[in-house]
Amino acid sequence: MTTRNRRWTLAARPRGLVKESDFRLEEAPVPTPGEGEVLVRVLYLSFDPTQRGWIEDRPSYMPPVQIGEVMRASAVGEVVESKHPGFAKGDLVQGLFGWQEYALLPAAMLGPNAKIPAGVPPTWPLGVLGITGLTAYFGMLDLGQPKAGDTVVVSGAAGATGSVAGQIAKLQGARVVGIAGGPDKCAWLTQQAHFDAAIDYKKENVSARLRELCPKGIDVYFDNVGGEILDACLEQIALRARIVLCGAISAYNEATPPPGPRNLLRLVVQRGRMEGFIVIDYLPRFGEGVAKLSEWVRAGRITHAEDVQHGIENAPKTLLRLFSGANFGKQVLEVAKPSA
Repeated sequence: MTTRNRRWTLAARPRGLVKESDFRLEEAPVPTPGEGEVLVRVLYLSFDPTQRGWIEDRPSYMPPVQIGEVMRASAVGEVVESKHPGFAKGDLVQGLFGWQEYALLPAAMLGPNAKIPAGVPPTWPLGVLGITGLTAYFGMLDLGQPKAGDTVVVSGAAGATGSVAGQIAKLQGARVVGIAGGPDKCAWLTQQAHFDAAIDYKKENVSARLRELCPKGIDVYFDNVGGEILDACLEQIALRARIVLCGAISAYNEATPPPGPRNLLRLVVQRGRMEGFIVIDYLPRFGEGVAKLSEWVRAGRITHAEDVQHGIENAPKTLLRLFSGANFGKQVLEVAKPSA
């Protein structure tokens, strides 16, 4: 095992689009665990749009990453040294390990469900069986409540959360339309993820296509992007529509807040409901969600894509892929391979 730990710290608060220079690559000694602590070699890092919010100096559901701190990220790693009886060398575990090669933390911070069961691919707990999959599961089922015959629209539909959300709606008997950027992503949605239709927002008029594909209106809209696409979907909602606000990636890098939706009055006319949520509110039910998602994935009823980049030195570049639309599916960075 090396004696040096490469890690990325937050160097500056971003203004507008996040930049590579907002982070600093540093080296520090690999820490030594004390009683009750576990040393983890980081294998895979998760990249999610919410990380953009974590580096803003404003109140949120988690405290902001401070200047000089290791950049926060969910990760999967391998225990290389343990001073706690609940964890042994070689265990694969998941947690908030951050952008670094080695993470030292109290075993209590890993929690009772930190160990990855044998036979589960190590990237799945970061995507389809992790926070992104669980966000789709609870957001679509608890808030969207799709039923047979409903028309469901999902934006950011080729992303890790949107693709699973749409497939969950299909499993409930709904007709599902995805909105994504580019012909390859749209083809994947209809051919691999079995969406009924897909709209390429980069080349098509979204409002016109929604009128064509959703002639009776949108019963459930699962929103990952906000902005003009949210407005276009609000214009087309059906009676008693449910709009699930999961994210707004179109606005995350704006220096000033963008204008609000113009079509909010449609909620009044159509007696619709628009609600936001944070998946950690469902923490007591994570076991339920992981079990059901695992069942669907293993049965081939949900498919998922992963975009794997390589090397801790490429962490900032990998984050930027989310905001340029370069990623296809769950964005992951491989820091190291498991030892066995």
